[in-house]
Amino acid sequence: MSASAPGPTRRSGFRRAAVESVSGLPRQFWWLWTSTLVNRLGAFVATFLALYLTVERGYSASYAGLVAALHGLGGVISSVGAGVMTDRLGRRPTMLIAQLSTAASVLLLGFMTDPVAIAVVAGLVGMASNASRPAVQAMMADIVAPEDRVRAFSLNYWAINLGFAISSTAAGLIAEHGYLALFVGEATLVLACALVVFWKLPESRPDQSASGGPDDEGTGPAPAPVSLRTVVRDGRFMIVVGLNLLLALLFQQAYVSMPVSMGQDGFSSAEFGMVIAVNGVLVVLLQIPVTRFIEHRSPALLLIGSALLAGYGFGLTALAGSVAMYAVAVTVWTLGEIINSPTQMGLVVRLSPLHGRGRYQGMYSLSWSVASLAAPLVGGVVIDQYGADVLWAGCAAVGTVAAVGYGLLLRGLPEQEGGTGKVAAGQPAVGQPAAGQSAAGQSAVGQSAVGQSAVGTQESSEPVRPSVREREAGATVGAGEPVG
Repeated sequence: MSASAPGPTRRSGFRRAAVESVSGLPRQFWWLWTSTLVNRLGAFVATFLALYLTVERGYSASYAGLVAALHGLGGVISSVGAGVMTDRLGRRPTMLIAQLSTAASVLLLGFMTDPVAIAVVAGLVGMASNASRPAVQAMMADIVAPEDRVRAFSLNYWAINLGFAISSTAAGLIAEHGYLALFVGEATLVLACALVVFWKLPESRPDQSASGGPDDEGTGPAPAPVSLRTVVRDGRFMIVVGLNLLLALLFQQAYVSMPVSMGQDGFSSAEFGMVIAVNGVLVVLLQIPVTRFIEHRSPALLLIGSALLAGYGFGLTALAGSVAMYAVAVTVWTLGEIINSPTQMGLVVRLSPLHGRGRYQGMYSLSWSVASLAAPLVGGVVIDQYGADVLWAGCAAVGTVAAVGYGLLLRGLPEQEGGTGKVAAGQPAVGQPAAGQSAAGQSAVGQSAVGQSAVGTQESSEPVRPSVREREAGATVGAGEPVG
């Protein structure tokens, strides 16, 4: 009897952990989560664009890199603008405009045959598809309590990769019979995502007269307006954006350089689909348990470790001569991605003042957009001129530089108690502002930037929070309830 006891105990522990991971979040979050999942189920084009251009259309790796770079340029153009729209126009209208534009431009791209037309429309797709990111992240910060945000961002990231794992495998097989179906399928699913937003997601933008920010308790006078200049002058935040850019340059190689490299080695689109699906499958399996493990640990060690895993994971690709070895390399850098995503996003939200969340998220999204622009150009040129092995060795070097950067950035910060999650029980709130410090300025950046939950003490009393909670009263997802 005693030998069989651990089995039920482990199952009970796993069930309890799963329930705790999804319970207590507002219903509005789960509709946002659902829209993310539907959107990612149709994320075909960006993943297979390089193979489509080189295999189906017969263009060079350099041209494929150019088109992917224009796709990234569209994201660069829209990131900051969409952040401003998110703060001024609202989260919901920005998402709807972005999603409808994405569906139309993706469908158009599928029918383009002229190389110039393909490049131009790819830029439009990048502009439209990236525009919803600041709004989604700002809405999530609006509707989720501070102590639940790391968990919420992890669940949303889990949805992204669940959809990606399914879509990448299916799309690889579909592409064997014709790429047009990929463009039509993505346009259809993005429209479905827009319908979810239209019918189920109310606007969450805080009242513009409300006070509050990452470094006050919302009890003083309303803070000064947040502009793009405020964001750019926030030095600690901009360093975080720059370090994220380095990591984004690495992760983008998975969607341009890796498929091109595999194609040159004689692997098919279906085989690339299976390899890249490893990334999504691992995130689906590991994101929630890993998040529970890292939630209260030092962000410094987490960010340094994730940068090294990402860099050397891509570096291992230089040794890949089989599908299995490619899968091993993907496994290593995926572990870095799993650790980095919730840690970095929790940090970004804590650095963002209440009425500047859209602009701050837009600047953070800009790092990904710039990477989408630069990584394909660098990857394509390096592969054409020097070979793929040089590119993968460079990825290892970039990961090392990012790790050193995080180490230097976080070395000057005070010792952290709460990790990336809640303030430890019984501990006083840290990072409270000195008199006269601004909402977007030095206190939030200097004291509560990493690992501190100073925002947790003030945002629990944000003027916007009661109205959101009132709308969501009785509507949280509990144990055994369906999501949405």
